[in-house]
Amino acid sequence: MENETQYGQMNFNLPHDVVPLPSQGLFYANKKKSVKVGYLTAQDENLLMSTNNENVINQLLKSKIYEPDLKIDEMLGGDIEAILLFLRNTAFGTKYVISAYDSKTNQRFDAEVNLSEMNIKKVNTQPGADGFFETTLPISNDIVKLKLLTYGEENMIDKEMEIYPKSMIAPIITRKLEAQIISINGNSEKENSVKYIQQMPIADSKFIRKFLKEVEPRLDLTKQVRTPSGEMIDITVNFGVDFFRPFFGV
Repeated sequence: MENETQYGQMNFNLPHDVVPLPSQGLFYANKKKSVKVGYLTAQDENLLMSTNNENVINQLLKSKIYEPDLKIDEMLGGDIEAILLFLRNTAFGTKYVISAYDSKTNQRFDAEVNLSEMNIKKVNTQPGADGFFETTLPISNDIVKLKLLTYGEENMIDKEMEIYPKSMIAPIITRKLEAQIISINGNSEKENSVKYIQQMPIADSKFIRKFLKEVEPRLDLTKQVRTPSGEMIDITVNFGVDFFRPFFGV
């Protein structure tokens, strides 16, 4: 986690709007249901034209979130997506064109999506007061307490896997489970969890991934579009620097 002050924490008086969070603040100490977010400016265009995708997104978030008690690495990915969507919509409008594939013609085509129609996914299961979820695994019948990974934790694990020796199998599944599992049958010792995960049945591992995906509050980024041949297909809006470059080169 970063110790330095986010750039945006010094810009409270700049023009901004309030963005509702899909998480409703249930997983944060401050319990904020929304955050103050600044608008993209001409100065930000310099950053958007740079080439380091990850740094661009992180710097945008740090400079545009006007909350002194909420760092981006401590936020959930779904809340980060909601903020990025706001930044993009207020800067470039809600029209977004995605390159999709028509399987009947074997040709790619441009599909237009209205980003203002992105809704928050409905979640029926709420976390406990501690922000964790408790469930029973289907095979072992063990009771596990689980947490959703933050934006910072997801990035950290991704970086670990990127530098993992190419000659070895990257342990991305077990590494995520180690971060997601808080306790097993009331035992919260990390060493116990690591040993348990190494012997966990695949069905239990898949159950945890499915369970956390279903309870995670975030935007529904899937839209249906019609292909030139008339078929309806699902496409997904992905975030990255290109998401903020609709007029790149203009």
